[in-house]
Amino acid sequence: MANATIIEIEDMITVGTLAEQLMLPVGRVIGELMKNGVMATVNERIDFDTATIIVGELGLDVELKKKEAAAPVVATREKTSHSDTAVGRPPVIAVMGHVDHGKTSLLDRIRGANVVKGEAGGITQHISAYQIEHTYNGETRKITFLDTPGHEAFAAIREHGALLTDIVIIVVAADDGVKPQTIEAIRFARKAGVRIVVAMNKMDKEGANPDRVKQELSEQDLLIEDWGGDIVLMPVSAKTGEGVPALLDMLLLVSDVEELKADVAIPGRGLIIEAHVEQGRGPVAHALVESGTVKPGDFVVAGSSYAKIRNLETTDGKPTKAATPSTPVVITGFKTLPEFGDEFTVVKDEKAARAESAATATGKKNAGGRLDMNSSELIRMINRNNKVEEFNIIIKADVQGSLTSVMDSLKALDTDEVAVRVVGSGVGTITENDVHMAHTSDAVIYGFGVALPSGIKQHASRDKVSIRLYKVIYELIDDVREELTKRLAPEIVETDLGRLVVKGIFKTTKTEVICGGEVTKGKLVTPALAKVMRGNEKIADVEVTGLKRGPNDAKEIFESEMCGMSIKTANRVELQEGDHIELFTRQTVARSL
Repeated sequence: MANATIIEIEDMITVGTLAEQLMLPVGRVIGELMKNGVMATVNERIDFDTATIIVGELGLDVELKKKEAAAPVVATREKTSHSDTAVGRPPVIAVMGHVDHGKTSLLDRIRGANVVKGEAGGITQHISAYQIEHTYNGETRKITFLDTPGHEAFAAIREHGALLTDIVIIVVAADDGVKPQTIEAIRFARKAGVRIVVAMNKMDKEGANPDRVKQELSEQDLLIEDWGGDIVLMPVSAKTGEGVPALLDMLLLVSDVEELKADVAIPGRGLIIEAHVEQGRGPVAHALVESGTVKPGDFVVAGSSYAKIRNLETTDGKPTKAATPSTPVVITGFKTLPEFGDEFTVVKDEKAARAESAATATGKKNAGGRLDMNSSELIRMINRNNKVEEFNIIIKADVQGSLTSVMDSLKALDTDEVAVRVVGSGVGTITENDVHMAHTSDAVIYGFGVALPSGIKQHASRDKVSIRLYKVIYELIDDVREELTKRLAPEIVETDLGRLVVKGIFKTTKTEVICGGEVTKGKLVTPALAKVMRGNEKIADVEVTGLKRGPNDAKEIFESEMCGMSIKTANRVELQEGDHIELFTRQTVARSL
């Protein structure tokens, strides 16, 4: 494309605008998208990678170039530039690490609670946020903690946990060392640009090996202070409490060095860290205030939803009159359920709230929901050639964060042969509408952490709709993986047995040949399948029906032995001396993802 025309476009572009830039009828662009499995209208938007692929498919002498955009606003916490009214705020600490290394147990020890037994499978299922008070240098101070899930399926939630955070505690079990999710957590923390403190947990266990942990951390470019680096490592035991007070002291010391401040005399702003629907209360959002002050009665906008705050509570359910920076709160009063990760802001009145939420909703609609795919997804769709076997499902989850994680995890299961097709999803209890949709689309309903009313269960039974409920996400993912595996075409496996060199032909009919010869390789058995080879050319596929060692029937003939052989053929085969008959077995083997 040395002389190709260069056209600059934004990250996202409507189909109509792309057609205009390419000077093509919009119908042609829409048709090309549809050929590649993308259903689009003139006003729907596609991303840059998708547009590039479509231009290539159209065979145009055009090269798309992405317009230089202003630096994006990164969702990390504000640490510098504050006004003169800024005051110190509590640090926000995310706790991350490998599954079963003791993150939640450590947090339970810190706040004096014991909720880990209530977690399904011992795995944190959502981000939970709460504040504690700790006395440091004679002063009682607050610390906000985020407990992020440890299973790989919750990578999306865990990354949001890092982006909300000032300091990340990487929990590493002293008896187990650095594991894949530990490495992933380190990557998230670095991406968010936050300070890292390592808590070496399970120091009370017999197999604890601190030197091994330090070595493995250094391999991830985390050099601890003892080894001349700048990473603080604190040995602790969530079980006994040993080292926990020193860890809290260190967190406050590090936060003092960071000089964490925020403005309080401005309208509140923050992030939605969880959202769900409660019977009798409607949409409920867990939020973290980043700056300003939030009060009951304030109007807030979060994405395409807005609320007049009816109740403002701490995360342990106590009413509060104001929430200042770094404070996790529970907000009720939203008209619709806000989405996990939405930024919220306080606005002056309901008119402004309604206008901002409506504008956001319109923007999302114009972004074309279904077209929000990356280039690899589109390439996979192009390569499928409509031969993919799809498994239709409906997903209902208890909270937005879980729904996001389930959806992201299921995308990873797709292959060029089988794929998950989510025909419906939402937060809250399984409804009659879900059952109806599943019945008409031949879908399975998966419920994660949600209830199944008896009336809905009866309705589903009557319509023969399968509803599967789970409380542990990896069990749900395993179930879907098993369903996809059932839809994979089985693999045909052939195993070579042995080879006979024909020395003589005794009888030939249309459907049978009796011959004799020497076994020159392997072992002959009956019954078996075989190929008749003349040189390098296969002249027939046959079935071996009998073997003889001298006058006697035999089940096995070994290398270097002479034998007779009866073979069954579909068509007449004229064997010649010197032909090879190569025996093999053929099995159908189930495949797995």
